[in-house]
Amino acid sequence: MPLDPSPIVALAPVIPVLTIERVEDAVPLARALVAGGLKALEVTLRTESGLKAIEAIARDVPDAVVGVGTVTKTWHVASAFDAGARFIVSPGTPGWLAEHLADAPIPVFPGCATVTEAMALSALGFSVLKFFPAEASGGMNWLKSVAAPLAALKFCPTGGIDTKNAAAYLALPNVVAVGGSWVAPKDAVAAGDFARVTALSWEAAALKV
Repeated sequence: MPLDPSPIVALAPVIPVLTIERVEDAVPLARALVAGGLKALEVTLRTESGLKAIEAIARDVPDAVVGVGTVTKTWHVASAFDAGARFIVSPGTPGWLAEHLADAPIPVFPGCATVTEAMALSALGFSVLKFFPAEASGGMNWLKSVAAPLAALKFCPTGGIDTKNAAAYLALPNVVAVGGSWVAPKDAVAAGDFARVTALSWEAAALKV
């Protein structure tokens, strides 16, 4: 059975989705986000620095709960766990990956974009799903429509979510958190403006579920 991800989403209403280009940015970025009240951090495997960034954050930022995102291969699970990841996020979850993730040693937010996918993941024991790409896949209307037929499931929508719509998503009863990259703007990270990251994090952490 998959491990319960509830403690992860309980940390804050927003999970930053981080694509880290330079490993040296990982620790100051994580510290800035944690200082702003966002402790659960999803570091994607979209760059070559992803796993090394997870390792650095896990080692040097003890207050952060660092996870791995963009998990699309089975070997990603062991590599991320060895690097110190404490949760897993996938953009989508074909059957072969879902079965592997169901036995992962850390909590998983498997990605889905359709009712059929959500039902298949629920049958494997997953209780909190990543809804991705949220805005492109029906957004809040989709989440409202599935609330009754998929009453046992909760969602963490990601994709197209920012300061303009995050609060509205979080107001939905089947949404337990949202994922987004707006709290760590690329230009701020590139310029080393981590004070801006902390300020944006404070605003995000103040949102209500």
